[in-house]
Amino acid sequence: MTSPPPLDGLRIIDMSSVVMGPFATQILGDLGADVIKVEPHQGDTTRHVTPMRGENMGWVFLHANRNKRSIVLDLKDPAGKEALLKLAEGVDAIVTNVRTRALDRLGLGWETLQARNPRLILVNLVGYGAGGPYDGRPTYEDLIQGVTALPSMLVQAGSEEPHYVPMAMNDRAVGVSSAVALLAAVIHREKSGRGQQIEVPMFETMAQWVLGDHMGGKTFEPPLGPAGYKRTLTKERRPYKTRDGRICSIIYTDKHWRTFMELIGQSEVFRTDPRFANIGTRTDHAHDLYAYVSQAMQERTSAEWLEVLLAADIPVTPLHDLDSLIEDEHLMAVGYLPVVDHPTEGKVRQVRIPSTWSDSQPTIRRQPPGLGEHSVEVLREAGLSEQQIATLIERGVTVQPGYAPDEEAV
Repeated sequence: MTSPPPLDGLRIIDMSSVVMGPFATQILGDLGADVIKVEPHQGDTTRHVTPMRGENMGWVFLHANRNKRSIVLDLKDPAGKEALLKLAEGVDAIVTNVRTRALDRLGLGWETLQARNPRLILVNLVGYGAGGPYDGRPTYEDLIQGVTALPSMLVQAGSEEPHYVPMAMNDRAVGVSSAVALLAAVIHREKSGRGQQIEVPMFETMAQWVLGDHMGGKTFEPPLGPAGYKRTLTKERRPYKTRDGRICSIIYTDKHWRTFMELIGQSEVFRTDPRFANIGTRTDHAHDLYAYVSQAMQERTSAEWLEVLLAADIPVTPLHDLDSLIEDEHLMAVGYLPVVDHPTEGKVRQVRIPSTWSDSQPTIRRQPPGLGEHSVEVLREAGLSEQQIATLIERGVTVQPGYAPDEEAV
């Protein structure tokens, strides 16, 4: 037996869409929070990304919206806005990627929300922080990759042309940062009794990640050298070609290098070549040393290298593609991708919650919801009467498929 999940009792309104905000709130939902996803009539845009089995249940949506309930509200309608404010009175936090000025125009800005719930935490996910020339500009994953220099660094590291990393790495990284910020604000509120507004900008958050790795000599004033980490930017840093394929390995510590050089019969070179002396000299000569290893790797097959490097405790893995990643033996052994029965979508492959807890284990309590699946349930919890709910549905302010009002209650 375990305790309830760690965030049991925390209630969050998710007014975000696409990946960044929904991923943040899915993390919080996985940890036990009650997440109420507020959607427009057309739903989150990821509901429409193919392939899909059922209408409005695209595969991207399925991987960022479990452990949530869905309510449809037209926030441009005064009754829809009032319903949202009524919901806000009874929750701990709101997460949104609606731009701040747009929230103000809707009448759902910080001052309005705080007046209804002084303990509320509002987390605004924005492209760029307030006060700079980019403030208020729309942005997406690819733009943040570009403005934080990732495509340029890929060229520096060997790509022929600038290109984007083929995953929503910024959306997911900022989503994690947002979840951490929200939880810190909850702790602050428990100490002070006060809610607050938090702005989490994509650009500044990811610039921290990039510059933490690549500020290099420009850390110092005046600079001691150029920006960039030589070891990670060398063109030779890539999966090593073997006699029959490729593998991924990193030879990093003194012990790794000493052992590897013994394996290839070059112990004397390790002892006498000053480039191998320490991590500093190895970093200065990263291009040459990666090339040195690359040449040696071509002397054996991938299977041979995997066996010998694992035995020598040198970090090594196969080079996966997407299909082999899904079938990876470790992921299979830990049950990371179980096939589950979704209430409407049939059998779907699900990504397991990655962390394991000795007590209060987070669980997947709800599969990703249909559009408006919980509209009536959530509005009832907010204190709206059956008559009020029926009126909202009749006016098209909210929807719930299959709902029939209780005539006696109405």
